Amino acid sequence: MLNLTFIVITVLYFVLILSFVYGFSKVKTFKRKGTKQKTTFSVVIPFRNEAENLEALLASILSLRYDKAQYEVILINDESEDDSVAIIENLLNASEVSQQNTVGITQTDITIIQNNRTSNAPKKDAITSAISIAKHDWIVTTDADCIIPNYWLSDFDAFIQEHEPKMIVAPVSYNTMTSFLKRFQLLDFLSLIGATIGGFGMQRPFLCNGANLAYHKSLFKALKGFDGNTNIASGDDIFLMEKALKADKNSVHYLKSESAIILTKPQPNWKSLVSQRKRWAAKTSNYQSAFGKLTGLIVLFMNASLIISLILAVITVGNWPTFLLIFLLKITADFLLLYKTSAFFSQTRYLASFPVSALIYPFFSVYIAMSSLFTSYKWKERRFKK
Repeated sequence: MLNLTFIVITVLYFVLILSFVYGFSKVKTFKRKGTKQKTTFSVVIPFRNEAENLEALLASILSLRYDKAQYEVILINDESEDDSVAIIENLLNASEVSQQNTVGITQTDITIIQNNRTSNAPKKDAITSAISIAKHDWIVTTDADCIIPNYWLSDFDAFIQEHEPKMIVAPVSYNTMTSFLKRFQLLDFLSLIGATIGGFGMQRPFLCNGANLAYHKSLFKALKGFDGNTNIASGDDIFLMEKALKADKNSVHYLKSESAIILTKPQPNWKSLVSQRKRWAAKTSNYQSAFGKLTGLIVLFMNASLIISLILAVITVGNWPTFLLIFLLKITADFLLLYKTSAFFSQTRYLASFPVSALIYPFFSVYIAMSSLFTSYKWKERRFKK
């Protein structure tokens, strides 16, 4: 009876992941046409203790290929305890001198403000603080440890002109793969991105990432921002998207464009990786999407089934066929989704780490899910309760 349960869960998982593979293909890759730039943007970037990342971030901002008169950048200092603010000011001063010596160059409009804390969700407070002073119609959010591609805003602008959305979800990936830990994170992250894009292709969007998210300021105000979920530290992206979908599901689109990919850094060690994933997992019980909750349960049950069946196989030799069958089906589905996603991001070379990652991941996933239910987590030198 137990083996039959494992097989049923595996079949459900197999069908789910193949549905994401199909959905991924249904989302068309967007190619920017030579349209005149029209959209105005306020780029919103909260930061806390990001001294080591700010130089690369600002360099990518200053390299944006978009009319500087049509966007601003608002950096929100979320109680940084390092010299982040001083680093930004020094870099901006150096950039201003450089631009002043270049005839005809308009300076990038960059502002630093302090976070106005009003809730248990620092990042949501930071975004809300920025939007309250934003000059432009479209809000685009990213993170301080990210690298922005040159044609990022150009892609958003062209997509907005063509599709007239109210919210746009866009791709994110990792950029440094110098160790197995980082490749493990990449494969895990690519599976999430694959499911994100696949969900849009299935007309059942349920995931997004605030490191690459855009929405019209009027939508944010109409939805009353983050009201209703400020008791949850994370979820500035998904909970807002869920509210947007409920208001008008046809107004939320995915921008599947290679030139709009934001690159971010993987965690430097297992401890910080666990904290990050616990932070992500802590909000799942508050999802409004029934499909999102079902997906999370199927994935959890699949990984738990694999672990239990392995234990039974070790104890009882006769259970090895069941374990091998469900393991084979799982890694086949996972590989198909990862191959599809990694090909879009031009990262298929990292699939060499898939076999070992596939052995580790079930234990990692179940541990994160269980610990997120009962323990707090630490992030950016702050401790948060579930």
